[in-house]
Amino acid sequence: MNEFEKDVQTKRNDVVDSGVAFVASFAFFAIIFIIATAIKMIG
Repeated sequence: MNEFEKDVQTKRNDVVDSGVAFVASFAFFAIIFIIATAIKMIG
């Protein structure tokens, strides 16, 4: 076991961080899609 495994910065579960990142990126692209659709309908 190396020194980084002994002294970790955080003990949080990686699944939670991955889920938050997935939801954030999905929301970002969904907002871009909604804005583009609204511009297309207006134009």
